[in-house]
Amino acid sequence: MVFFVSLALLGGILVYFEYLKQEREIEAELFTKMKLCSFDLKCTQFDFDFVPLQSTKLYQLIVTEQERYALFSIPRNYNYALKLSFSQNKFEDLAYQIRITLLEYYLLLLIVSAILSILFSIYALSPLRRALRLTEEFSRDILHDLGTPLSALRLNVSQLSISEAEAKRINRIKQSIEAIVALGDNLRNYLDEHERQIEVFEVSDVVYKRVEMVQKLYPDIHFTIQSSSFKINTNQDAFIRVIDNLLSNASKYNTKKGTVDIKINSLTKTLTIKDTGNGITHLEKIFDRFYKEQERGVGIGLHIVKKLCDEMKIQITVESQIGVGSSFTLHLTNQSIKN
Repeated sequence: MVFFVSLALLGGILVYFEYLKQEREIEAELFTKMKLCSFDLKCTQFDFDFVPLQSTKLYQLIVTEQERYALFSIPRNYNYALKLSFSQNKFEDLAYQIRITLLEYYLLLLIVSAILSILFSIYALSPLRRALRLTEEFSRDILHDLGTPLSALRLNVSQLSISEAEAKRINRIKQSIEAIVALGDNLRNYLDEHERQIEVFEVSDVVYKRVEMVQKLYPDIHFTIQSSSFKINTNQDAFIRVIDNLLSNASKYNTKKGTVDIKINSLTKTLTIKDTGNGITHLEKIFDRFYKEQERGVGIGLHIVKKLCDEMKIQITVESQIGVGSSFTLHLTNQSIKN
């Protein structure tokens, strides 16, 4: 599109200057014919008259709103001049024909430019599309291959006979495994574009389970839950991915020994996750792919959240204040089950 618009603008400028050039050529041709006509008056395209002599205007084409005319001296007459004129309406007819011709050429130029732009786009974007497809296939292969070693790690860690002194280390290993699994789920949701299974479940059940898991990863963060739960009808896996990302961000970017407050409101059918972090500077960009305000992370967590919310038809709103914290609210009215 950029290439096509550039060619179209350039072509339009060239056509405009060509029109001005041809308009001047018509005026020059008219003046030449007027000079020839002034000798014998054997011409029908010009109107002629005798006007008081104005020596400063002799032998030049003069343009007014009504006509184009020229004054010529009359031999042995020092009081009057011969005026030959060409009306503006007749000149507009000639200019109109030029515009029609140039417009036809311009439309042909646009068609050729469009074809060239499409061919150029295909040529320029094919390597990028091929690289993106290879990257996606590679990511899917990695996700598939990660499943086996992660399952083995989970199984073997759960069967270890450990002492109380080693319990903390093993728990950290378990938490790291769960973190890798969560990242893999995020990437899988980022890549997948398919219809999701719809099911009915309690919002509070999901939230309590996910908070319990995230709390193990961030033991210094204090979590509070206010719940008047209700049921919703949507895809549970996708909803869990949204909650995990919001809880993870609220914990990861919180202040030291900060707080994450979760409020489930059955009256307004909303779920709010509020943190005591540093706040967000550019709220309008937070759902953009790869955008991040911290050095940590890769900037796709909230993009995945927005993508999944759009798929589930869930409205998400954000409020933030620098130095105070941020609040993410999921509006679940459309997904709630009426009692």
